[in-house]
Amino acid sequence: MTDTVNKDGKLAGKVALITGAGQGVGQGIAFALAMEGAKIAAAGRTLEKVEATVAEIKQRGGEAIALQCDVKESISLSDCVARVVHELGGIQILVNNAQEVPLGKLLEVSDEDFSACLDSGPMATYRLMKMCYPFLKGDGCIVNLATSAAKRWDKTTFGPYAAAKEAIRALTHTAACEWGPDGIRTNVILPLALSPGMQWWMENYPEESQMFLSTVPLRRVGDCEQDIGRFVANLCSDDSAFVNGQSIAIDGGQAYLG
Repeated sequence: MTDTVNKDGKLAGKVALITGAGQGVGQGIAFALAMEGAKIAAAGRTLEKVEATVAEIKQRGGEAIALQCDVKESISLSDCVARVVHELGGIQILVNNAQEVPLGKLLEVSDEDFSACLDSGPMATYRLMKMCYPFLKGDGCIVNLATSAAKRWDKTTFGPYAAAKEAIRALTHTAACEWGPDGIRTNVILPLALSPGMQWWMENYPEESQMFLSTVPLRRVGDCEQDIGRFVANLCSDDSAFVNGQSIAIDGGQAYLG
């Protein structure tokens, strides 16, 4: 690996807890924040995946720990936060990325799948924000993830997923208002990224994916680390110290948020 961690980077001395850090966007954010000097707590349901993320960060010269965590379980979240504070000394950055995604029309998605979507998305986000609040006070930053699918006129097959992500946006803006005086900034990103699922779809449905890419002004899907992760690293740094309560699409110009 030619890239090495900048131990004096924009996030030096900060500890970042990132859920769903074993692959895709979560992993890309973990890599990018580590490159700017942050200590990373990579949390995920599958321990082997977050261990692989941590191994790569350490290979680049960074500091990271792997945590197995089921974001749908309050006890698991609480244990995760306690371990991060004990092993890394605190939490200054929280990235709520983990999310189960039920795709399908409203009559096709089961109650159980929708409940899992809500539990892993807005409920987990709500719980983790509250659990991390005492440690974030003073100089903390929260980045939650939403989706531009919720901004489409035709949300066919995206309804339950979009509903969960819109709930996260509402929680985010509320936290920005209520916790801003406590020195905590809270923002949402809406990424279009080359996640494993997106890559599989593009490889297996090339004609559909080409039509999709034609709706992106930059004509490509974002790289999880270079495009999404690096933006998040800047958002969590002092360079973005006055950015709070915003929903920011990182999607090459596809979504119009108004």
